[in-house]
Amino acid sequence: MKLTIFAATGGIGRQLFEQAIAAGHDVTAVARNPRSLTGAARLVAADLTAADPAVLASAVDGSDAVLSGLGPRKPRSEAGITSRGTKAILTAMQTTGVRRIVVVSAAPIGTVPSPGRPNPPKHDPGDGFFMRHLGSRFARTMFSAHYADLAVMEDLVRESGLDWTISRPPQLTDKPLTGTYRTAYGQNIRGGTHASRANVAHHMLAVIEQPSAIKQVIGIAD
Repeated sequence: MKLTIFAATGGIGRQLFEQAIAAGHDVTAVARNPRSLTGAARLVAADLTAADPAVLASAVDGSDAVLSGLGPRKPRSEAGITSRGTKAILTAMQTTGVRRIVVVSAAPIGTVPSPGRPNPPKHDPGDGFFMRHLGSRFARTMFSAHYADLAVMEDLVRESGLDWTISRPPQLTDKPLTGTYRTAYGQNIRGGTHASRANVAHHMLAVIEQPSAIKQVIGIAD
């Protein structure tokens, strides 16, 4: 399968890249500085904060699917990058006729207001007592600008007209790939407080060819 991976040097993006290469996919990797990546792949340098539309169109043209691990490396200082970068990716896909995209978001986003969802539910249906009353409130306070941007990003993806899937993991870890994790459509995972970047990437790659995952938000946790 021909895949284009954005933010391929980031935490989840590098896992997507390495696992896709290992699985034998034909990979185009897009990053600000992709020279640190090794493997049989096409490397494209692009800064999604000010992307050249022609470069992004070339990166996605002919791909079977696009995967995005885009997100700020420093959430408090780079809020806005995810929505801006995702908008550029979606435009490139619409220009070239590529339809399948899988993006990563975050577990608390289901309760974060956005222009497209001004009145979200107060609680995610998958959250237990702790997350409902303490955990999610703390997370939203700590990362409010980042989460607001992710909520806008999700709006853009939903409104794109493409065949999208949104992955919503909780706190990310660098634990190794196990391939064992829990998922749920349309809600978070009860008691799911962590997910390894490797397992999130594994699931994102797995859902590419699952018709049931199209136009779905999927919670995931180890």
